[in-house]
Amino acid sequence: MEFNRFSLTPIVIFNLVIGALFTLAYLYQAFYMIRVLIQGTVKLPEAKKNHRYAFVIAAHNEEMVIGNLVRSIFAQRYPRELMDVFVVCDACTDNTHRVAEEAGAVVWDRNDLARRGKSWALDYAFDRILNEYGDTYEAFVIFDADNLVSPEFISIMNQAFDAGYLACTGYRNSKNFDSSWISAAYALWFMREAKFLNNARMMSGTSCAISGSGWLVSQKIIRGMHGWGFHSLTEDIQFSTFCSANNVQIGYAPAEFFDEQPVTFKASWVQRLRWSKGMYEVFFSYARDLVKGISHGHFSSYDLLITVAPGNILTLLSVSVNLSYLAIGSLSHGFIATQAELNMCVGSLVMTIVSMYMSFFVMGVIATITERKHIHAKKKWRVFTNLFTFPIFELSYIPINVVALFKKVEWVPTRHDIAVNVSDIVGDNS
Repeated sequence: MEFNRFSLTPIVIFNLVIGALFTLAYLYQAFYMIRVLIQGTVKLPEAKKNHRYAFVIAAHNEEMVIGNLVRSIFAQRYPRELMDVFVVCDACTDNTHRVAEEAGAVVWDRNDLARRGKSWALDYAFDRILNEYGDTYEAFVIFDADNLVSPEFISIMNQAFDAGYLACTGYRNSKNFDSSWISAAYALWFMREAKFLNNARMMSGTSCAISGSGWLVSQKIIRGMHGWGFHSLTEDIQFSTFCSANNVQIGYAPAEFFDEQPVTFKASWVQRLRWSKGMYEVFFSYARDLVKGISHGHFSSYDLLITVAPGNILTLLSVSVNLSYLAIGSLSHGFIATQAELNMCVGSLVMTIVSMYMSFFVMGVIATITERKHIHAKKKWRVFTNLFTFPIFELSYIPINVVALFKKVEWVPTRHDIAVNVSDIVGDNS
C-alpha cells in the first residue's frame, strides 16, 4: 500500500532492483575509466633484450588480404632475423597459399574438414612449430588474416614480454572505420576495450583479456599445455578465463594493429551471435573456477565473470519478466494488473532502454574524444553520427543474447576483401 503511494508496483520494484544490480556489477569499470582519464596510457619499461617470435596466422580463403598482413609484419621496425611468419591454410580452395608464400611466410596446408576453424588451425601450427623448430621461438604472436600490423607493434609488445608477462594483448584498431555504421561501432568498441578496459587493468595490476587477434603467448605456456586446448566458439575469452582462473596474469601493451570489421548488420548478427553463444559456453565451463578465484581474492576472476555472465543474465531476466508480466497482465483484464500498472511497466522498460542508450552514448563520446588520433576515416561525418548509432549497435546485443541462449550456433568463416596497407589507413588521419 505504501509502495503504491509512490507508484512502486512489484514490477517497477523488480526493474529498480535489476538496474541497481547491473550498476553495482559494472561500477568498477567507471573507476577504470576515471583512472585512464587521469593517467592516460600505461608506460612499459624498455626491453633489455629483443626476443624471437613466431607469428601464427590461421587463414581460410584469404588471398585478398593475407599478403598485405605478412608484408606488414616484416616491415616492422624490429630485427628481421628475430621474426618468422607461419600461415596455416585451413581448407583453402583459393590462392591463399601462393600469396602468403610469395610474401615470405612459411605456409602449411591443413584439410581437416571435421575440425575446421581458427582454434584447430592454431593447435596444428603450435604442434608443428614446437616439433620442427624446438625452442627457436620464445613466444607466438597471433593474428587473423585480415589484420595489418603497425611498424612499432612487436617492439612495444616485446617490452611487455620482456617485463615478464607470459601472455599479452595489444591495441585493436580498425582498417575500415567508415565503411558503415556497423564497422564504425565495432571500431569504437574495440578502441574503448583496449584503452578503458585492458589498459586500465594493466594500470591496476590485474589481468587483462585477449580479444580476437593481436595477442602474444609464451612458448612456455603452449608447451606446458601440450598444445592449444581451447576450442569453444570464443577461444580467446576461453583462454583469458583459463588464465584468470589459474592466476596467470595477461598483460597489455599499447601495440597497435588493424582489424577488418563487418559492414552489414546481417554479418554482424552472425558474428556476434557466435560470440554470445561462446560466452555462455565459457560461463558454464568456468563459472566454478572463477568463483573459486574470487574466493581467493583474485579480482581478475570477478572481472572475467562479469564479462562472460551477469550482463547477459540480468538482461535476459529483465526482458523475460517484463514481457511475461505485460502479456499475462493484459490477458487478465485487470485481475493481475491494472492498466495503470501495465503503463508503469512499459514506462519502466522505456526508461531502462533510455538509460542504457545514454550510458553507451557517454562511453562513445569519451572514447571518441580520447582516441580521436586513432580514428582513421575519410568520411569525417561518420565519426559524429557514430556517437548516436553506437548505442543502438550495443543495444542490439539484447536480442542476440536471447537468440544465442536457445539457438545452435556453429563457426562460420567471415569474408574479408578490404585489401589496403597500413599507410593507406593512417594517411587518412588529419
